[in-house]
Amino acid sequence: MLNLSAEKSAALSERLRTENVAWITTVTPGGQPQSSPVWFLWDENVFLMYAQPHSWKVRNIRTDPKVSLHLNSDAEGGGVVTFEGSAQILEGHPQAHEVTAYLAKYREGIAGIGMTPEQMGAEYATALRITPTRVRVY
Repeated sequence: MLNLSAEKSAALSERLRTENVAWITTVTPGGQPQSSPVWFLWDENVFLMYAQPHSWKVRNIRTDPKVSLHLNSDAEGGGVVTFEGSAQILEGHPQAHEVTAYLAKYREGIAGIGMTPEQMGAEYATALRITPTRVRVY
């Protein structure tokens, strides 16, 4: 995976498959970094995530597609993973509940926030693809 050893790449692939939350950082038009937790699907070396169409992260990406993304650390502050990359808004992409792997990963979480998969798809209707250009593992 990008510039990692085979061992680190395998461990990271497992985390990307099983972890539920990542943090995306976008930049406002005024230059202020803004971080938000997101659900994501790691698929073929890109992240797929969904956002509310009028959210700040979507507005920021429309202005500047450069983003960073990171996974949570472990309880001792280790296991840090950061990505740098470029975001793309996917017009006409299937909604979250129509992507089998995404729905399988987040079905319980969607129910936990009191939504049906269809409500989730309608509320978080903007699909985002994040293509990493750099990864760092600590």
